[in-house]
Amino acid sequence: MRIFTQTRGGDMPSIGFGDVILNPKANHGGLYTLAHFPPLPSLDTLLVLSYTQLTETIFAHLGLSLDGVSDALKSYASFDDPLDPAPVTHLHDHFYLQELYHGPSRAFKDMALQPLGRLFATYAQDKKYLLLTATSGDTGPATLESFRSLNNIFVVCLYPAKGTSDVQRLQMSTQDAPNLKVIPIIGNFDDAQYTLKSLLQDQDFLDHLTSRGFHVSASNSVNFGRIAFQIIYHIWGYLSLVRRQVITLGEEIYSVIPSGNFGNALGAFYAKLMGIPLHKIIIASNPNNILTEFIQSGVYDISHRSLLKTYSPAMDILKSSNIERVLFALFGEERTRSWMHSLDTSKHYALTQVELTQLKKHFDAGFCSDEQCLEMIRSLSHIGKIIDPHTANAYAIAQTLPKDSPILINSTAEWSKFSPTITYALSDQTLDDAQSLEWISSRFHLPIHPQIRSLFDKYERVGEPAMPDTISALITQWLFDQ
Repeated sequence: MRIFTQTRGGDMPSIGFGDVILNPKANHGGLYTLAHFPPLPSLDTLLVLSYTQLTETIFAHLGLSLDGVSDALKSYASFDDPLDPAPVTHLHDHFYLQELYHGPSRAFKDMALQPLGRLFATYAQDKKYLLLTATSGDTGPATLESFRSLNNIFVVCLYPAKGTSDVQRLQMSTQDAPNLKVIPIIGNFDDAQYTLKSLLQDQDFLDHLTSRGFHVSASNSVNFGRIAFQIIYHIWGYLSLVRRQVITLGEEIYSVIPSGNFGNALGAFYAKLMGIPLHKIIIASNPNNILTEFIQSGVYDISHRSLLKTYSPAMDILKSSNIERVLFALFGEERTRSWMHSLDTSKHYALTQVELTQLKKHFDAGFCSDEQCLEMIRSLSHIGKIIDPHTANAYAIAQTLPKDSPILINSTAEWSKFSPTITYALSDQTLDDAQSLEWISSRFHLPIHPQIRSLFDKYERVGEPAMPDTISALITQWLFDQ
């Protein structure tokens, strides 16, 4: 039986997990995804599994190769608690947090990218690869940390020069491994993501690299390897609530996810398709509320929008790549290809009312203003809980939900990644990152992770921001100088 398929159709050879990890570019500009999401076996059999055992069990159930997976999962040894890398904590009342930021970069992207780095190296063997990534602030640091110093794998990371926090920037710009290249670009994250996709479709660029022995891949959530690992922690979160006796097995919960590029929410959607009892997946947006508009109205229209800078910059995205995989799962390749063509050409597409009803069986959405975001940070500080701005958006939306089921909020970044915003929310002070870290740490008796504290003593190694149309030349010059 065929394991993988393509969201926009086209000839589909029989390919495996390693193929889609190494070569994530599908036909017609589409994305690889699984052809089937078979129902999970009895959930009680999953309750006794460790996190690594759960991952291997789910991968096997989905038909994914387990070659190299056991070794890849050893990367969780770098997390605060290797046995529980995505712990669930009680916030208050019926609200719970799943803390996804306990890896080396202190953001949820580590959950997938730490094991993906090792798995990629396993499948690449001795071949030379250029790995491209674009980031709104969290994917970049996690990718660089995961792939640093790997033989024959060279990583180029693009980020919007004025679109990240200082800590996020320093996590990228201070990397000193010889196989890593970080390029700030003039523009926003959508520009960075568009540049990456353009490079993956630029045949002259690709042929030039091929002539020098390089293969080209990507670590953004266009890479299904990322998504595969993101399914697991949503299953783990549900099972954790069962183990804590918050719910009984089979009882439904709400999952609230701050979302920009939709990879995190996609993992929850796939878990729901497989039988995890998520009543609804609630998408929390910031003032760039295109996802809220789409899920509520069925219209995806960015023709009249400009990207706004907000207090939650990792969600400052208008063109969410992984919506495409949801559309394919619900409506098939023909409709998906038509919608994506419309988005590319007219920046707009629309579902029918019947299609919207089908989408809303799985999703609902809301958005949070910047002032609400600050207020959520303030309100939880009164019970001694310090959350980052992205989690604050999710908490705001969670409070609008019915109180008939437990609510599990994805907490996607540690407070240390966005300390100036938190300091401003709590004190009206405008401090830089270093000052804010110390202020919050002192006031709330929170340790500053060594990975974060050490950033301010490191040398930044990036040049001036580049125009998107100069990126291919910068990359080839760097690679061929190696």
